[in-house]
Amino acid sequence: MNNKQNISRDEIAEALKIEFGFNRKLCLDIVNDIIDIIIQGLQSDNKVKIHNFGTFKLNKKNSRIGRNPKTKEEYNISSRNVITFKASKILLKYINNSDDSTDV
Repeated sequence: MNNKQNISRDEIAEALKIEFGFNRKLCLDIVNDIIDIIIQGLQSDNKVKIHNFGTFKLNKKNSRIGRNPKTKEEYNISSRNVITFKASKILLKYINNSDDSTDV
């Protein structure tokens, strides 16, 4: 993997292809299936926990009054769902203690 801020599904699939030798289509299907499972879990349970990785959680934000900082004009910000992610202790330990290690 390169040191970009964003990574695409294709890049994840390519990494799987290199690591495991599967064909590109199968790797892309695996990546898409994992993402679909996370989305379905959020829709049905509002929470998806991946052991030793972290937890995705769906939170509801209520509507509120917002203000344009330049014009001071007020407007209504509608209610919406937001997704939060909390990393597991193991992932945080790996991120903070292993700058040069690649094994989890």
